Amino acid sequence: MTGTDTSDLAALRPRLPSPLHEVADERFERRGVRLLLKRDDLIHPELVGNKWRKLAPNLATAAGRTVVTFGGAYSNHLRATAAAGRLLGLPTVGVVRGHELAGRPLNPSLARCVADGMRLHFVDRSTYRRKTEPHVLAALLRAVDAEDGVVVPEGGSNPAAVRGCRALGEELGEHADVVALACGTGGTLAGMAAGLPRGRRALGIPVLKGGFLADDIRRLQDRAFGGPRGEWSLDDRFHGGGYARTGPGLDSFAEDFERRHGLPVERVYVAKMLHALVTLAQEGAFTRGATVAAVVTGRPFS
Repeated sequence: MTGTDTSDLAALRPRLPSPLHEVADERFERRGVRLLLKRDDLIHPELVGNKWRKLAPNLATAAGRTVVTFGGAYSNHLRATAAAGRLLGLPTVGVVRGHELAGRPLNPSLARCVADGMRLHFVDRSTYRRKTEPHVLAALLRAVDAEDGVVVPEGGSNPAAVRGCRALGEELGEHADVVALACGTGGTLAGMAAGLPRGRRALGIPVLKGGFLADDIRRLQDRAFGGPRGEWSLDDRFHGGGYARTGPGLDSFAEDFERRHGLPVERVYVAKMLHALVTLAQEGAFTRGATVAAVVTGRPFS
């Protein structure tokens, strides 16, 4: 990849726009609500869903430089970045939260990153929390010998990524009254809401507890677009206790949804979003005659 020509990214052969399917589910039908599944998980076999939408704008400017990004030990973002680096011939470095992990056997997620050519650099949790501070970031880039590298933030959410996710809202266009997706850093929601036409709204289901995400989304939209865009809201009730926490109740729900619709349900994000929509439908949160689209942003780890 020698320049900013997006034809380089076309070599990845993304499936865009991603498929949009209506599914029959009596939990919605009895309320007079249509349910659509926006299958962003089918965009690319390795850069799944919003990972493609957020990474592509950043990779288009890499111009052969090392891509440095951040994540935890089971980060799907790290996996997607490593895969993109392999496919595009870009060197990648993953700064991993948890110095205590260094020297231990790699879990399957990090092992996949290494197999795809990513160099891993483990840092203690205190340093990781401060990774956006200029002097801390500069020290990290020196440590991985990538001072001129392209820095992609944790989860991939920066102004370029937010603008890239605007296409998701544009693809949904007039198809749905409410578009829902699970939120980690909020970048996908910030962009998607900006792409939705007037009168349609985005609903975010945070998978982390803390109630901080709304401010982050406002900041992301301000940085990406110069101010607020689109109509959006969050429902913080469905995080299940925190990131990557599921429990037998959510597992049972996901297994039931898989049996009903033949959709492999990823547990950390997608299951929580689908569970939220079923609950909201039962609560009468959607008006009769409304169409709800659920964005499937990932699939189970394999």
